[in-house]
Amino acid sequence: MNRCPWCLMNELETKYHDEEWGVPVHDDRKQFEYLMLEVMQCGLSWDTVLKKREIFRACFDQFDYDKIASYTEQDIERIMNTPGVIRSRRKIEAVISNARCFRQIREECGSFSDYLWGWTGGKTLLYRGHELGRIPASNELSERIGRDLKKRGMKYLGAITVYAHLQASGVINDHLKDCHCYQRLIDQYPVVHLDETSKTVA
Repeated sequence: MNRCPWCLMNELETKYHDEEWGVPVHDDRKQFEYLMLEVMQCGLSWDTVLKKREIFRACFDQFDYDKIASYTEQDIERIMNTPGVIRSRRKIEAVISNARCFRQIREECGSFSDYLWGWTGGKTLLYRGHELGRIPASNELSERIGRDLKKRGMKYLGAITVYAHLQASGVINDHLKDCHCYQRLIDQYPVVHLDETSKTVA
């Protein structure tokens, strides 16, 4: 069975690739978890984040953004003192701050998923050339979303981090063409084909 080469390092990454990466997400709790894992990943390997995922879930109430939004200094200290956690006060504070911004987006748009998928008309984007491995670190869409999230108060979510989230949550399908997930996802979800320079999905 063919897979994207990046997931072949270990069983944990392979499982994540096969079962989660690129599958369209419309559940806000999962959206928030994916986003905050990207925040924690900044400067580290994705393998490190996946290995610590259960620790993050325990620290952050299974990524319940409503609970996290009410965290206090006591919670920050609790998380900082948790064995195995990434001890970055700035990242922990960013997760808490982002939870509050996340709730504001939900109040404005109905759900964060509606907000995010609204950028693509609810369809997964297939950029020509990406299926051959010509995958950028960011693109015009992730830059626009990153700027908008920053304006809304989100932290640690620049264009590169946002692009990674778009890949993970299925807004962009960046599986390689010979990967077994590529066609399966196309067959299951609505897609639109675009050139990398496209600024809209129309």
